[in-house]
Amino acid sequence: MSRPNSAKIFPVDNYDLDSFAKVAAGFGQEGFGYVVTPNADHLIRWHLEESFRRYYSDASYILLDSRFLAMLFRSMNGERSSVCPGSDLTERLLSGVISPEDRVVLIGAEPCQARRLEARYGLRNLHHFNPPQGFANDRAAIEECLAFIERQSPFRFCLLAVGTPRQEMLAQALHTRGIARGLAFCVGASVNFLSGKEKRAPSWMRRLGFEWLYRLMSQPTRLGHRYLVRGPRVFTLVPQTRLAMRQPGPPGVR
Repeated sequence: MSRPNSAKIFPVDNYDLDSFAKVAAGFGQEGFGYVVTPNADHLIRWHLEESFRRYYSDASYILLDSRFLAMLFRSMNGERSSVCPGSDLTERLLSGVISPEDRVVLIGAEPCQARRLEARYGLRNLHHFNPPQGFANDRAAIEECLAFIERQSPFRFCLLAVGTPRQEMLAQALHTRGIARGLAFCVGASVNFLSGKEKRAPSWMRRLGFEWLYRLMSQPTRLGHRYLVRGPRVFTLVPQTRLAMRQPGPPGVR
């Protein structure tokens, strides 16, 4: 299918869950990198917000999170990409990559959720910090959060669970400051699912690309505007977007 000459180039690292889990396992603590997992809402932000494009431009890895978005690119543009859902990746890291003594940093979530993760996955070196609501508009609160992460460096992984675009903002700031060592993940609601605070969509809905619909039905007041008002823009933006598949490389290289 032809695309307009003005189509924007959206880079994606063509990993599925199994292949990227191996990359994450071998990343190491000599440098810093961060992972973003775009879904349909992220693609809309990427088109409309210059700051969001900057967050993505500095990301070490860009993994397509959404089967729904992958289906749109395939049906509307004839483009195919592997999918690596962020929540599946977070669970794989916790259950199959992280050892009990690995230093893991969790930003966001409630203290009870951190304790549940410790108990469920046998984590003995988890360092948790939950910034206050509205912290992204408070320079001192942002600095406190960044300094907390940097004090835990080097870490195996840092899970940024404060929602988009706040988590991407923190990740890029850590990259720019150049102090932290380890791999950070912008994990969104993954911790809510894994700690039992929210129930995730059934596997059959996830396979069909309808996880967004389950979330909408579960939280219509909070997510209604995102999915029903803002979300339909993706149908006009996908034809204006060309995927640029970055070839998988060795751990830590970007």
